[in-house]
Amino acid sequence: MHRYNFLLFAVFLFFYTSGYGHTVLESRTIKLENGKLIININEGTIDYAFNNGTFLKNTVSYVDLVYYGIKVSSQFDRHSLKEESIKDSIGEGLLLRFIHEDHEGITLVQSITIYKNNPYLLLRVEASKKDNTVLETRNISPLAVLAQYNGSAEIPWAYPKLVDLPFDNDNWTKLLAQPWPEAGDKPLDGVSHEFAFIYDNKSYQGLVVGSLEHDFWKTGISYLTGNKKGSLASFIIFGGAARPDNPSLPANYGGQDGTHDVMPHGSMLGTVVRSPLIYLEASSDFRVSSKNFGKMQARLDGSLTWKGAAPVYWNSFGVEGVLGHERIMMPKGVYETVDFIKSMENLNQFGRPVLSIDSYDQGIYTTKVLKQIGDYARERGQEIGFYCSPFSLWTWSNNIDNAVLSGTKVPLREVILRDHRDKPIPFKDGEWGAYPLDPTHPATKVSMISQIEKAHAIGAKLIKVDFVTAGSLEAIKWYDPKVRSGMQAYNYGMKLFKHLVDSIMGPDVFITLAISPMFPHQYAHTRFVSTDVHSHLRDSQPGFPHYGSTAASMITASYMGWVQGTLWPYTNMDVLVMRKFQKHPDLTEQEVKVRLISLMTMGSILGDGSDYRDPLTASRAKIFLDQPHVAEFFSNPKAFIPLQLSEGETMDQQLSFFLPGDTTLVAAFNFAENHLFEANFAPLELGLKNGSYRLVDFLTGEEHGIFDVESGDLKVSVSAKDAVLYKLISKAKTD
Repeated sequence: MHRYNFLLFAVFLFFYTSGYGHTVLESRTIKLENGKLIININEGTIDYAFNNGTFLKNTVSYVDLVYYGIKVSSQFDRHSLKEESIKDSIGEGLLLRFIHEDHEGITLVQSITIYKNNPYLLLRVEASKKDNTVLETRNISPLAVLAQYNGSAEIPWAYPKLVDLPFDNDNWTKLLAQPWPEAGDKPLDGVSHEFAFIYDNKSYQGLVVGSLEHDFWKTGISYLTGNKKGSLASFIIFGGAARPDNPSLPANYGGQDGTHDVMPHGSMLGTVVRSPLIYLEASSDFRVSSKNFGKMQARLDGSLTWKGAAPVYWNSFGVEGVLGHERIMMPKGVYETVDFIKSMENLNQFGRPVLSIDSYDQGIYTTKVLKQIGDYARERGQEIGFYCSPFSLWTWSNNIDNAVLSGTKVPLREVILRDHRDKPIPFKDGEWGAYPLDPTHPATKVSMISQIEKAHAIGAKLIKVDFVTAGSLEAIKWYDPKVRSGMQAYNYGMKLFKHLVDSIMGPDVFITLAISPMFPHQYAHTRFVSTDVHSHLRDSQPGFPHYGSTAASMITASYMGWVQGTLWPYTNMDVLVMRKFQKHPDLTEQEVKVRLISLMTMGSILGDGSDYRDPLTASRAKIFLDQPHVAEFFSNPKAFIPLQLSEGETMDQQLSFFLPGDTTLVAAFNFAENHLFEANFAPLELGLKNGSYRLVDFLTGEEHGIFDVESGDLKVSVSAKDAVLYKLISKAKTD
């Protein structure tokens, strides 16, 4: 993903600080569970040497101060190290404070917390100035590898990949899992948002890094690979990653993968300015480290839980974009949908299915009509869901000055976020566009209350919250003068939204985020892994959109199973459809099967967006959704562990996963159009005991052979454009 020109930044740092130097080297070595730290005290740098071979040498920290310029740890006049034993809510450990002081009275303090019997480090840097001088910054880094300070990073594995995440799940942008370039090839150059990892494609050894705080900074992980395989010329973890969309660049490389900001990141102001708290772990298995990061994130910020069976829902968006607007599904059709869902006895066995009404024509689907539909659904053992967008409003661009914010009497122009020219900031640009609302404005709160009261009036038990990225945009100012950044405003707004839902509707309402940043996570029960998925197999299929395919969704999802059970109780892979999405061409039955297996593999709640009034759709729903074992799985879905993950942007992805348990499950996907995929499963990795196992298709119950552990690896053949999901059933239990 394209980044700002950090090379220019690096050159500036070189000229700004040249002339300083140290001749005496004093160092302190700190042993870690998984390596060692070498604190180069006189040099103001730190080496991170990990047992998996990862070596970050001569790393620095820095702060870019508005009135005093860029201050780099290695260029301060004096350095000292303080060590303190600690015991806090996380555990016992050692707190290192690496202190840098200069002749201007500015002090930079790097904090590294090491916990006993744990493989991770927590990093932060703070800046202050004598006499309690107020400082201001938009860019601060607790760890930076910069070549001009002799910084280097070596990743010694045979098949290293760098995994880069977009800021949010909008615009069908994808996670980028990029193989390391060979010497002489074009380098990887970009910025991952909030979280990133580097891992070996064969051994799973990895380096995981991510921000643990999301109440002020948008955190970026900037990278530039070096001139040899496994080297990094630049690696910067920093608070202040506000990045505009650039239409001249590919979507995943700076076009739409950033924060969508038109304004610089808001500045932190105070006598002490701080970076975000950073998680750093190098280990023998990045999949475990990713899960560890998720657990730490949930430990610090909390996470929502859900009692009882996971929600199963029908959503209207798969049938009609704005329900009723084109008269494709009027209220009579919704009642028929309730009746059909009632007829699926197995689907109803584990909980109360939810009829999730998405965007709708309010002239047709009034609150009264929705309440009547909700009553009808409840009488038949179902619930109703609601849709809202608390931080954005769609309107005509030439009507902003005349429009009124929904649910209030306040002119929209007073609530919209604005740029430095006092112009409204577009969130979705166009004549008919979406505009971001100030989450701290009292009118936004009133509008939220209006929407939540409507949800309460119809008896909703699920809320789909959409387009909330709008609330995270940087602006020239916010209504609340204490708020100084987009993420601070967004965190304020989401916290308020959750409080209002709890106060008005009660705590037993399931909240799913649609278009949204990944963090902060703690205000919802789940979040879309990617943008809307339309269920066709590949983006490249003739007649279908060049986005929203199952293959495209799995490019990102294959790396995101760790969020299930840590950040959220479940993932959300969006709805599948049994025949077609809105007005798109028909899907094959095989495409439906592949899509269903993708939901199961990723630990997603089950959502369907089909029009059951169509006979073929209804018959497929009975086949795929009303099976007893499918219904049971989705009552408590679990994400599988990845074995072969996505690489690059190609639609020809070949993926494999497994889920350990009393009965081990294996899944494999072949999105290639013309090639067979032979997925390989090692018994030791699967945790299989010696003996023989029946290979049984999860969906059909058909047996596909016997596997003997002593014979070596299990090899599963997957035809082109197909997927398989098998149970491994011990013959000893069935004979």
